[in-house]
Amino acid sequence: MSEDRQKRMALIAAQGTLDWAYPPFILASTAAALDMEVTVFFTFYGLTLLKKDISAQVSPHTNPAMPMKMPFGPQGFQNISWPIPNIISGNVPGFDSFATHLMKKTFAKKGVATITELRDLCIDSGVRLIACQMTMDVFGFTKDDFIDGIDFGGAATFLEFAAESDINLFV
Repeated sequence: MSEDRQKRMALIAAQGTLDWAYPPFILASTAAALDMEVTVFFTFYGLTLLKKDISAQVSPHTNPAMPMKMPFGPQGFQNISWPIPNIISGNVPGFDSFATHLMKKTFAKKGVATITELRDLCIDSGVRLIACQMTMDVFGFTKDDFIDGIDFGGAATFLEFAAESDINLFV
């Protein structure tokens, strides 16, 4: 790396669930705060994180490592582990919505920024967010579906930046 250029970080965000929405925005905003030049390429399901309204949910049955602790409730019951078998979490109607509600409530209680707040921080910090044009075409999205302040491009657009980056991550 040349001493006269900023360090660069390139990220690919390909997941759109709530738990997978945090890593690209946290890593990108932190790298920007460390004075790195950052680009995030949103493709496939990760593309939905650039939509005006984020409807990301948690899906515990696809992540068996997710701890199921009750973050609130009656005094004395707040840290009890409630083991929920995957067969139940994947088949009970509304369970994903319930788990999403619990995660959002826990994050708010712990002072964790929302996905929208982190995304805005990235934009304000100069992080370049690229929406994958091919994925837009495949899913039938238009530019009007997305927030302002982002770029639209394909893999080549991202790879130009990634090829000269110090850090490349797929999250």
